[in-house]
Amino acid sequence: MDYLNQLISKWMPSDSPRVAVDSHPRLSGIMDTVNSTLAHGPETRLPPEFYDKKGRDIIEKIGVEEWFSGYQESTEYRALGIGALMGDIVSRMVGSVEKSGNDGLLKVGGEDGELGRGRGGEKYIKFGMSGCHDTTLASVLSSLGAFEEEKWPPYTSHIALELFRKSDWTDGRTAAGRTSLDEENRVNDAKKEQESWWSWIVGSANPKAQKMPSGPQGMARKSVAELSQQEKNKLAGYYVRVRYNDRPMTIPGCKIPANHLEGDESFCTLEAFKRIIDKFTPGNWKEACVSNLDKPPMPKAIERAGY
Repeated sequence: MDYLNQLISKWMPSDSPRVAVDSHPRLSGIMDTVNSTLAHGPETRLPPEFYDKKGRDIIEKIGVEEWFSGYQESTEYRALGIGALMGDIVSRMVGSVEKSGNDGLLKVGGEDGELGRGRGGEKYIKFGMSGCHDTTLASVLSSLGAFEEEKWPPYTSHIALELFRKSDWTDGRTAAGRTSLDEENRVNDAKKEQESWWSWIVGSANPKAQKMPSGPQGMARKSVAELSQQEKNKLAGYYVRVRYNDRPMTIPGCKIPANHLEGDESFCTLEAFKRIIDKFTPGNWKEACVSNLDKPPMPKAIERAGY
């Protein structure tokens, strides 16, 4: 920090003369400004001291530690910060494997804003794309233990969470049997669509209106610990890969031989990936936010991410 103050403190305001994590502007704000000017061209540039390589490296290192080290050290931090999103992603994956239609469960969308499946009520989703902030990307990776020694995500950064099935894998059903089951699921889904998700939430004048399910549908929202052996068998042969800016990332807990595709640790078994996410998926996010308020913000012992 002394190096940064020697470098750029002369441009700090009089009421906050020293550069600090919580100065005004904050150190992260200075970093954002520097990165923004680099992306927009010479007309927006700050004095050259702000682009000093050593100074920028220090700023980014402190910024990453300030914003994301908590995800690497606390299960509760992961649960409150990114657990709900990761739970949704895994729920989609498991719903896709189960072919239950739960791969798009409880997503707001459609022209009328009703609560449906997918953005417009879609099911059996093959590809989903979401926009987010740089902090979201780093939080996801940090919560998986896959952001070690990384710098702040640069502009245009992205994460791909991919679900694969082993090409020679069979789940015990014939191709015809799988096709028949898929069609049965689609027919059942078509019947359910006669009542909107909105009526499940707020009720309906129709006395026959369905009620919102009180718990998970199928396997999608169950933890691995709650699954029967038969249900776990359905996850076999499926793998998850995380790519960050087109680089395959390796999750620590997936390095265990039984937890990845033979010969490639970046392909985590779906069951192992789900076990890791289950540990910080909040059962009730709102309740979790107001719990443990009388306890220290961080645990005494580090609760490592990615296991």
